[in-house]
Amino acid sequence: MTIMVTPMHTEESAVGAAPPQLDDQDLTILAETFRLLGDPTRLRIMMFCLPEPKSVGDIASSLDLTQTLVSHHLRLLRGARLMRGDRQSRQVFYQLADAHVRDILIDMSTHIAEHHHDD
Repeated sequence: MTIMVTPMHTEESAVGAAPPQLDDQDLTILAETFRLLGDPTRLRIMMFCLPEPKSVGDIASSLDLTQTLVSHHLRLLRGARLMRGDRQSRQVFYQLADAHVRDILIDMSTHIAEHHHDD
C-alpha cells in the first residue's frame, strides 16, 4: 500500500512539488519516528538542543537527568536520524539533524501554545 503525503510547511513549498509516496516500510519507519517523539524526556532533550548544539553534560545538568539516560535517548534519536552529534576535540555536541526536524518541533510547539476556543 502506498500513501501520498502533502507537506505542511508553507503554501509556497507545496505548490508544484510532488508529495512523497510512502510504501509500507516507509510508513513503519514514520510510525516509529513518531513513537520516539512521543517520549517527554526525548522531546525535552530535542527542545533544549533547538537553539544550539549541546554536550551530553550540558543536557544532563540543565535538564536534571543522568548522563547515562541522556546518552541512551541520544542514541535512539541519532538512530532515527532526528539528531546528530559533531565531535569537537574531546566532546560531542548534539543538535537537531536538519531543518525538517527543527520545523516539526517549532510548528507543533506553536500549535500547542495557541489558544483554541471551541465554538
